[in-house]
Amino acid sequence: MTKTAAVDGGDPAAELKKELQKVVKVIVSEDGINVGAIDRAQQALRSLWDLNTKQQRSSFSVPDEFRCPLSKELMKDPVIVANGQTYDRSFIQKWLKSGNRTCPRTQQVLSHTILTPNQLIRDMISQWCKMNGIQLPDPVDNLDEEGLTEADRNHFLSLLEKMSSTLSEQRDAARELRMLTKSVPSFRALFGESENSIAQLMYPLSKCKSESEVQPQLQEDIITAVLNLSIHDNNKKLVAETPMVIPLLMDALRSGTVGTRGNAAAALFTLSALDSNKSLIGKSGALKPLITLLEEGHPLAMKDAASAIFNLCFLHENKVRAVRDGAVSVILEKIANKVHVDELLAILAMLSSNQKAVEEMGELGAVPCLLSLIRETSCDRNKENCIAVLYTICFSDRTKCKEIREEDIKYRTISQLARTGTSRAKRKASSILDRLNRAFNITHSA
Repeated sequence: MTKTAAVDGGDPAAELKKELQKVVKVIVSEDGINVGAIDRAQQALRSLWDLNTKQQRSSFSVPDEFRCPLSKELMKDPVIVANGQTYDRSFIQKWLKSGNRTCPRTQQVLSHTILTPNQLIRDMISQWCKMNGIQLPDPVDNLDEEGLTEADRNHFLSLLEKMSSTLSEQRDAARELRMLTKSVPSFRALFGESENSIAQLMYPLSKCKSESEVQPQLQEDIITAVLNLSIHDNNKKLVAETPMVIPLLMDALRSGTVGTRGNAAAALFTLSALDSNKSLIGKSGALKPLITLLEEGHPLAMKDAASAIFNLCFLHENKVRAVRDGAVSVILEKIANKVHVDELLAILAMLSSNQKAVEEMGELGAVPCLLSLIRETSCDRNKENCIAVLYTICFSDRTKCKEIREEDIKYRTISQLARTGTSRAKRKASSILDRLNRAFNITHSA
């Protein structure tokens, strides 16, 4: 039987449907599985789908701004070239791969061949398709399909050189570096290939002698670029070990805009994926400004700060630093106010292995707060973290046993969890009940 692609003559849709009917009959009439027939059926269905999509598009007048200048068709994956013109990715890639280094529309020589997604046009096309009942296929994720050229590498080096030039050039270069490190994965890798590239990126901030000299937008663009390139695994060690990076991230945590502070915290979180970086960041004193950022409660920055603190506190010495820098009181206050409870309970449970933290929790009223949370929450993980902290407090501070016992007599909070909680929560709750039994010579059943 001929393949569906070779079906000619008459109405293409009708021919494809006939082909599909024949193949389906073969599939259902045979006892075994006819792989060849199934494959032909899939080809016919795909051809029908493609034909229907083309017919849908041809029945509408596609706005010119949604058409690729090369293909004249509706763009599936609009991207921007170096001079700001927009094309459909697959067609401009074919143009560039053929050796062309000019913009097809303007004939300008392109300073680089990096393609940046045009999300605005993409969203407008998606909305137009939705309004007209047209199904637009998702673009193939091929951002780095052709890799970077020598021209791209030269452009990268020129941007870094501009970071030590005039303020105007610094601003433009920082903005473009921020954009490229966000949208082009292979561009992030270039920082690992070029000596002193991180130091060149940070140069404008390293030369500021006071907070008043820092240009807020320039600082935000540079800090965000650091966050973007830190996502690349091979960059994490390089970025953290560049001497000026962590101090400048800490400066951004203290004095940047809310967006800058959140991105600085996110950069520290990303970098702390490496244990060696956890130690380096902790020793630098970064926990204090992270805790301050958490305390201030900016919605855009709190979650990033909490994530960074959590990651850093996997190291024992960083737990000590976090407790010393006031983490316990800040976290308990936020939990009591029902702010980012999930993330902060996880940090509190981690800190509960530190004796000073446990003592502070007891003094600051953690017991009634955590017992109340167990009753109110439906989240099993939060209940586990609450009971884990209560377990540590109960076994570290005998005076809190009475408080827990009175709570259980009144609300049966611990007894209930010992019956219905997760296996971990049951173990902790039952151990607390056993502790109360020994301390007050009572009996209980779980």
